[in-house]
Amino acid sequence: MKAPLCLMILCMISLLQAGQLRIDMVHNHEDQSLRLHSLRYKQQEVYSVTRLSYLLSNFSIQRDTGEWVELKNQYAYIDEGKRRTRFFLKDVPEGSYKSIRFALGVAKATNHADPAQYSADHPLNPNLNQLHWNWSGGYIFLALEGRYRAEDQSLQGFVYHLANDNNFSTIQLPGQFVLKQNTGLILGMDIAKLLGQPRALSFIKDGSSTHSHAGDPIASSLIANLQSSFSLLSVTYPKDEMPTQAVTPLYLPEKYTPYRFAMSKRFPRPALPRDNPLLEERVALGKKLFHDTRLSRTNAISCASCHHQERAFTDGVPLSLGVEQRKGKRNSMPLFNLAWKSSFFWDGRADSLRMQALMPIQDHLEMDESLENIVAKLGQDASYQEAFQQAFSGEEITSEKISLALECFLLTLTSYDSKFDRAMAGKEQLTEQEQRGMKLFFTEYEPRSGQYGADCFHCHGGANFSDHQFHNNGLKPTADLGRYAITQLDRDKNSFSTPSLRNIALTAPYMHDGRFSTLEEVIDHYSGPMHRSENLDPNLAKHPGEGLQLSDEDKAALVAFLKTLSDPKYTTPR
Repeated sequence: MKAPLCLMILCMISLLQAGQLRIDMVHNHEDQSLRLHSLRYKQQEVYSVTRLSYLLSNFSIQRDTGEWVELKNQYAYIDEGKRRTRFFLKDVPEGSYKSIRFALGVAKATNHADPAQYSADHPLNPNLNQLHWNWSGGYIFLALEGRYRAEDQSLQGFVYHLANDNNFSTIQLPGQFVLKQNTGLILGMDIAKLLGQPRALSFIKDGSSTHSHAGDPIASSLIANLQSSFSLLSVTYPKDEMPTQAVTPLYLPEKYTPYRFAMSKRFPRPALPRDNPLLEERVALGKKLFHDTRLSRTNAISCASCHHQERAFTDGVPLSLGVEQRKGKRNSMPLFNLAWKSSFFWDGRADSLRMQALMPIQDHLEMDESLENIVAKLGQDASYQEAFQQAFSGEEITSEKISLALECFLLTLTSYDSKFDRAMAGKEQLTEQEQRGMKLFFTEYEPRSGQYGADCFHCHGGANFSDHQFHNNGLKPTADLGRYAITQLDRDKNSFSTPSLRNIALTAPYMHDGRFSTLEEVIDHYSGPMHRSENLDPNLAKHPGEGLQLSDEDKAALVAFLKTLSDPKYTTPR
């Protein structure tokens, strides 16, 4: 069997002049120009793409300060078959940014507005884009069409359309870049991932058509796969003009060994820190620091005291215990796949791992030690003096170097080899019950269309089974207001970070305060009535007041599927 081929869509974004971005879309396949109608391979299925067209909107870019710059009322229509691969964005300010965001499709108000209002060359003109059903039905957001060979080798057609307000989807891509005249960003969209990660689609088994009716399982799978299919690949600058804010690695020693960062090809590329490159020497030093009890005031606990590898780097208690058995305020979060996150802690109060790493050390309820004392302790240890000299230029041990070493180590804690991953790669088979749970997980709850899924993927989609955003998930509130304490925005009251569901069977108890002891209790919460407020996440608020009322069989199937997300390397000490 031939290996799956990778279809890639590349976007070249150039700042032509002050305030204007030119975006050139180059549709690629294995570093070659994509030719429509040419054969592709998806596991054992052979298929070809005959149409690829879509609408983009809601463009915005995020400054290093966290502020989002919205590029309002701008749209793009892309069609490979028509060679329509260029569009322009206006009013784009120069500056240093850390993320780009856009939406597939158009927002509800625009989707149901009169399409006759647009000029002939406007991206939303139906005569131009041929992506509009009728005045009341709205636009088709994405049209992916082609042919495939059935089991009897006959040539059949597939028509995958994403449309309807419920499928309007936002994609956010992290990555440091400076936008100025002639800067370029290269974005990628991997069609193989769109059809296969995390929810693998089979034309033969799953079906060959979707028209995006609410709850359609194929449409739901495509939406679940969207985030992982897009990636920010690189930044380009003219040879004669480098950015004024070029990043220089911090304290790079004369001799060093690059660390090979391992990841699955099914994952989007993470935005690793450019000023703190992964080095073998820094990773080793960070691991040593992570397990050193001298980072606490009493020399009794280390980072590892609350983050056990066999529990996917959690500690198994509702609220973690610090020095002198002081009880913390929240449950210990897992520490794997942090390379894909841009904010840390349940409330997102740290925007980098190096910042996060030092906070527990100084927290009165946790390690309760000063950075000055830690530097003094380590400076008296000859082995640390040598380790710091190997990892960083200069002989001085500083708190900044401690944070950089811990960041490097934490970035290497990855998880991508669960039974689920092996099943998606065709190396293992899910049981019938696990497959049932997977279908429920990725299926909408939409009684009007006869769909009664568990609706989990909205917040727990993508390769990491998390959108890494903040949601109010209907828990009975306590004095802990979550994200609100950081932003002071009413919409963030009782909102907490969405954890990855990878290794979820290893990380009990659950929620920010550890109130649920088992996965069964978690599923009961989402299946039954929950605390409803104006801040309840819309994906939960759309459910009936009594909840989804999943059957016992469905609940058991969901638990079985969630257990397939465990990575065996976290049950074997290293």
